[in-house]
Amino acid sequence: MNNQNTIKRKKYIERNTKKFNQIILSLFLGGFSSFSILYCVQSILPIFSKQFYLTAAESSLFLSATTATMAIGTLFTGILSDIIGRKLIMSISLLTASILTIVCSATDHWRMIILLRALIGISLSGVVAITITYIVEEVHSNSLSFCIGLYISGNTIGGCFGRILTSIIAENFSWNISLFVIGFFSLISSFLFLYFLPSSKNFCPISVNYKKFLNNFYSHLKNPILSILFMIGFLLMGSFITVFNYIGYRLILTPFLFSPSNIGLLSIIYLTGVYSSPKAGILVNKYNKENVLIISLLLMILGLLITQFNQIIVIVLGLIIFSGGFFASHSIASSWVSASAKFAKVQATSLYLFFYYLGSSVFGTFSGFFWFYSRWTGISIFMVIILILGIFLCFKLKKFIK
Repeated sequence: MNNQNTIKRKKYIERNTKKFNQIILSLFLGGFSSFSILYCVQSILPIFSKQFYLTAAESSLFLSATTATMAIGTLFTGILSDIIGRKLIMSISLLTASILTIVCSATDHWRMIILLRALIGISLSGVVAITITYIVEEVHSNSLSFCIGLYISGNTIGGCFGRILTSIIAENFSWNISLFVIGFFSLISSFLFLYFLPSSKNFCPISVNYKKFLNNFYSHLKNPILSILFMIGFLLMGSFITVFNYIGYRLILTPFLFSPSNIGLLSIIYLTGVYSSPKAGILVNKYNKENVLIISLLLMILGLLITQFNQIIVIVLGLIIFSGGFFASHSIASSWVSASAKFAKVQATSLYLFFYYLGSSVFGTFSGFFWFYSRWTGISIFMVIILILGIFLCFKLKKFIK
């Protein structure tokens, strides 16, 4: 009887209403701000290397420290929101990350900046891990795909905007000013997010059974299909971040001699995800998803091979193919996780995000050693090996499905 009353009390937000428009604006701002903060340092890693006399691997920690702590945070912020509430956690997370970014802009010691960036990662996990859960709870099922798609678009555009803006400002002024601008803009967006996002109406606080919580994680890790998908996510994000971390170092050298703003403009390539992600979803409905995933990984390898040429137009073409393959692969793998989890789907998604962002941290920094010894050729060989391993895992998935 209580369950029936709960179902009756639920009132989902429908399309073409004031609250729905508020959710659209808030989700876009939330995704835009968090991913601007997260990736704003990637295009200026060579600037950090020059100013603080760091190797490429050391400089990569400005991004890797953030994704590492965000990966860990995604495992726990979801369960925290089950107790406290979705909107409160997301709003505090955005505000905290924005303030820390402003503080970061006033710091001139690279170890302190990395510490602050690690704290920013913990903060951002409260947005990354919870937003889709909020959407599913509050928005009518007829508009779920639209809202989730808009949030993901905000992520992509925010990441692109953050990279481009910081590279332009850092080139003409300083990296300190560029981080301040990103932090200040995100702070304004955070207040707008807090003001416009409707409070949860269908959220019910729950007491957490920690033993069950841990058992769910353990069960997901034992599931052969899910464990392979987690590993694929780890390899995917690791290879993607590695390529875009170190392509800037390649392009500042002869014969290219790119400026920071030129490197930042490469982020426009990320917008290939706006096309390839939904396209992958269409192809999956026509063909087996494991086959589409293998083809997407092969596209990433092809793109990498194309970047070996020393003509900038050819390199950009290779990066476009590589990025298209990545976003298609990620779209397939992440949706496959949700479909394969028979229970505790939120925890399964959290585990995928954990491995996904952990791959970014591990490979993003570790690959710096390949750059140090063999430059772009070393990076490419290592990434091709990683992607071939991903294809091997896809064939293992085929066996379990059959």
